[in-house]
Amino acid sequence: MAVPRATPTEESCTLSPTNDPWLLTPGPLTTSPEVKDAMLHDVGSRDTDFIALNARIRERLLRIVDGEARCTTVPLQGSGTFVVEAMLTTFLPPDGRLLILINGAYGWRMAKICQVAGLSYTTLEWPEDTPVDPDAVARKLEEEPHVTHVAVVHCETTSGVLNPIERVAEVVARRGRRLLIDSMSAFGALPLSAEQIAFDAVVASSNKCLEGVPGFGFCIADREALSNCQGNASSLSLDLFEQWTAMEGNGQWRFTPPTHALLAFDRALDAFEAEGGQEGRGGRYRENCRILVDGMRRLGFQTLLADEVQAPIIVTFHKPADERFDFDAFYDALRARGFVIYPGKLTVADSFRIGCIGQVGPQQMHHVLEAIERTLHNMQVVERAPKA
Repeated sequence: MAVPRATPTEESCTLSPTNDPWLLTPGPLTTSPEVKDAMLHDVGSRDTDFIALNARIRERLLRIVDGEARCTTVPLQGSGTFVVEAMLTTFLPPDGRLLILINGAYGWRMAKICQVAGLSYTTLEWPEDTPVDPDAVARKLEEEPHVTHVAVVHCETTSGVLNPIERVAEVVARRGRRLLIDSMSAFGALPLSAEQIAFDAVVASSNKCLEGVPGFGFCIADREALSNCQGNASSLSLDLFEQWTAMEGNGQWRFTPPTHALLAFDRALDAFEAEGGQEGRGGRYRENCRILVDGMRRLGFQTLLADEVQAPIIVTFHKPADERFDFDAFYDALRARGFVIYPGKLTVADSFRIGCIGQVGPQQMHHVLEAIERTLHNMQVVERAPKA
């Protein structure tokens, strides 16, 4: 059944070029018409042009993180969680023990993966509105000599908090441990260099800051570390070592690849490079975030996070104290005006989230602020601050 398209009303803002709502979410995101158009072709998974496409994408991803000298790219079918699970189950050896740094839902998801997979792990936890503390990580590693690997989320989209990846990496490296990074919501928008940060693996997906469509994730892996992972994985399809050796051998995926998503992703990388790479893409997102936060504060909303720990990816706002505010009605009204936002995912506060990423810019940020102001007026919501 076809998904119904939004229809502009007298009060609605301009929709996307394909007459869809703007997705102000952590992903999937609004994509460009050019990215969508790239999927209007069929390619064979063993075709020489498709094999060349795979090689080109793998090389382009390495360049984003200065990884050509020591790293390799291993793409994998599925959502971001698939490649996170693949990373954990491939890189942790049978006698290894993982320390998971948790300050949100995606840290807890890694713990759940380890629990289901039967991996040895321990956790170090912070509130959802608090960045990971590298000093606490150092102390934990001193207390836990059997820990061999550390896993951390780069930007925890539960709240939008930015974790200090560089400082965590320094602590982990000084104590002789190995680092695994979930950069799902940050890759391509926030700085991350293999020349400056020691890691065994970084994972992300096609449909986040690189503005492709859903369908696959990828792992940027240290070649030497990955070469020592044979036999670790307990899953056939999530074995990154076997996926890597197959691709290195014949340039092909072991199992049916998401061909249309890869065509779209190659086009998305064209746009990423034309925008100026990570610096250009991150700059647009930072400006989106600034406009959004400044505008929401003028409307009386409070952000969950202080500016210095807020990543320009997704922003969490406290729900208003006014009992006339109903999130479902608020969501539906914004949807009718051409904007899709996200509910909150916190245990520490009633909240909702608005994303700053995808094929959106300052114009869409100003328009959503106008839509929010009009919606609150219609709801007769006066008190926008959270309950004390």
